[in-house]
Amino acid sequence: MPSGNPPAKTGSIAAPPPSTTPTLSAKAAPLLSRPPARRDMRRGPTAADAIHRDLRAEIVSLKRKPGEPIAEKQIAEAYGVSRTPVREAVLRLADEGLIEIFPQSGTFVARIPLGALPEAGVIRKVLERATVRFAAERATRSQIAALHACLEQQREVDAEGDADGFHQADEAFHAQITEMAGYPGFWGIIQQAKVQLDRCRRLTLPVPGRMRTVIAEHEAIVEAIAGHDPDRAEQSLIRHLDNLQITVDDVRNAAPLYFSGSLTDGTALSDGAP
Repeated sequence: MPSGNPPAKTGSIAAPPPSTTPTLSAKAAPLLSRPPARRDMRRGPTAADAIHRDLRAEIVSLKRKPGEPIAEKQIAEAYGVSRTPVREAVLRLADEGLIEIFPQSGTFVARIPLGALPEAGVIRKVLERATVRFAAERATRSQIAALHACLEQQREVDAEGDADGFHQADEAFHAQITEMAGYPGFWGIIQQAKVQLDRCRRLTLPVPGRMRTVIAEHEAIVEAIAGHDPDRAEQSLIRHLDNLQITVDDVRNAAPLYFSGSLTDGTALSDGAP
């Protein structure tokens, strides 16, 4: 069979001559010619994520006390990683106000800033008042059933006297309400705003019988949501938050060296400061 291309037909457009520029195979293509790699948003948590989560929980629960040094080398050895993910986690916690880094001195668990607490209470109250109203308007039967399940879990951990378990169940309850409202992102904002308040509450709460009182307050909120009554749901939430008050005297008497800054005497530190 004769080789070569067949002659172009009359009136047709001739194909352009082959390029004389040498081409590279896909394997040999320079990096700059390849599209940038996209980060897989479905990836699992990194070592830095895990260390951040664990350190944050230890600081908020006061297992790591305010003023306590943070030994990055020991943490890296405990997790079997280099210092890099530990440092990343520490810097994130510093941005959240939970760790203080002093050049030439060291890294320490941050003291609780008294001056920031009233504002944190206002932020939480404003956001949760909005979400509980939306939840009452939009709640489905399955979502209301999920809230009842949260209440049952709270009763179980109360019966066991498990304060840490109750705190987690309480968090799940309030997070569920933001989900029902259609604004789940609010819960992340609320958590960040109230993190110092949570540390204060760990010093003074739970007092005997307090968990049962909180459950009763949660039951009133659920009843209002189930009745699709936004006004009653909001008022029940306000009473609940206002009952979580922590006075300055309570805080100072609990552990004065755990705090920095000051507040005017008589100011209330609460999750729902007016």
